[in-house]
Amino acid sequence: MKNSVLNWFEERLRLQETLGPSMTHTVPRSARWWYVFGSMTLTVFMLQIVTGICLSLIYVPSADEAYDSLEYLNYRQEMGWFLRGMHVWGSHLMITFMSIHMLQVFLYGAFKYPRELTWIVGLLLFVCTLAMGFTGQVLRWDQDAYWGLSVGMAMAGRVPFIGPELVYFVLGGPIIAGEALSRFFALHVFVIPGALIMLIGAHLLLVIKCGINEEPTPGYVVDKKTYREKYEKEVHKRGMPFFPNAAGRDMIACGIVLFLVFFCAAFFGPAGPNGQPDPTLIDTSPRPDFWFQGIFAVLALLPPYMETFLIMGFPVLAAAVLILLPFISGDGEKSWKRRPFSMITLMFILVTITVLTYLAYMAPWSPVMNAWSGIPTPVNYVKNRSPLEMQGALVVQNKQCRNCHSLEGRGGKRGPELDDVATRLTRDELIRQVIQGGGNMPAYGHNLNPSQVTALTAFLMTMHPEWEHEPISEESDTPRPTSNPDPPVDF
Repeated sequence: MKNSVLNWFEERLRLQETLGPSMTHTVPRSARWWYVFGSMTLTVFMLQIVTGICLSLIYVPSADEAYDSLEYLNYRQEMGWFLRGMHVWGSHLMITFMSIHMLQVFLYGAFKYPRELTWIVGLLLFVCTLAMGFTGQVLRWDQDAYWGLSVGMAMAGRVPFIGPELVYFVLGGPIIAGEALSRFFALHVFVIPGALIMLIGAHLLLVIKCGINEEPTPGYVVDKKTYREKYEKEVHKRGMPFFPNAAGRDMIACGIVLFLVFFCAAFFGPAGPNGQPDPTLIDTSPRPDFWFQGIFAVLALLPPYMETFLIMGFPVLAAAVLILLPFISGDGEKSWKRRPFSMITLMFILVTITVLTYLAYMAPWSPVMNAWSGIPTPVNYVKNRSPLEMQGALVVQNKQCRNCHSLEGRGGKRGPELDDVATRLTRDELIRQVIQGGGNMPAYGHNLNPSQVTALTAFLMTMHPEWEHEPISEESDTPRPTSNPDPPVDF
């Protein structure tokens, strides 16, 4: 009866034709434990789909109810905390295993001919996985989510030509509100997982068609004219079928993955939510998840004039190098022992990321909560000012702006220096920034009355150090020329 049922499905689905090549294709005998991280990543992704579906039955993607629904999962829904823990730690482990897999591919030279497309699709998978991690943090809809999204949108606003339109499209409006949460819910649940599923299918197809990379041996070079023939002959002679030989190791690795997810969820529990999102709170210390701590540190420590290159130039440069890598170095040695420049570059990147992550946890950019009372406003900033501008200087002093911002290098480091703020923002942008907040700055619309906002803006518009702090006319809405028009991300 069992055979009859199987034959009935086989006649209609042709499963042997579909799944047979992937199960029986020959792989190099040297494909051992270093090759299991791709399967481990796929296992975690499948677990993420299952736990995500379960969480979506309770989670409410509404600005008014999202935080409460997570609190309900944590403290009232039976085993809800464990389900959230599995989803959170599954996300961390998925990024971890994919990072290790990418490093192994790079070290083994598996990006070389004929696996260029396999490498490029893998890069797209890695980017989508990071996007899943970021959008997942936003869905917690707590203080970390709000400020992380603010910084992310400030970065997106730097995109040439389409920056403001891109921010408006992602948020569904000019500010972070309920529409933004709905759109990120759609991205996290539908758009990015759909892209991942398609890319995974393409990646597996390329692995079957191009074969699994053999363990590199020093002196065994890739020659585009003869590699294919040599590889097929070697695999046919000394290879082994994927199932059950290589698949057995993958199954053991997948079992280890499931144990790690269950253990971390049970022992460490879920992440957040950490306080309801409130842009008016200044006494807060928002942090991104572990994998984005390096970016968090860079944006906080770099001077404002370097932020545009970091946000716009570096990602484009890094993406171009990684995509062109298999075409620039598509043949020759595969062994990392014969590629010293690649090893030095890789070690430099790993050390840099480690140091930045460490600095992120040190948080040298925290507010200086007594800066407003102990540091007077420099005389040259109030000299020859109009009464309205003097009133704005008093607002800066009395409303504790120096906790996060500095003048002449004295004050808080959380936000950028105010000495040249008028060269970066127009009057309207300053008003919007003060009232609505943005980046890492709280909204002060409920803390300042209109006259205080007007006075504060008038004072800040005098911040033109290259013109020796000349006062600017009250009636002029046209900003002076500037060589650095972009506002800092963390203002």
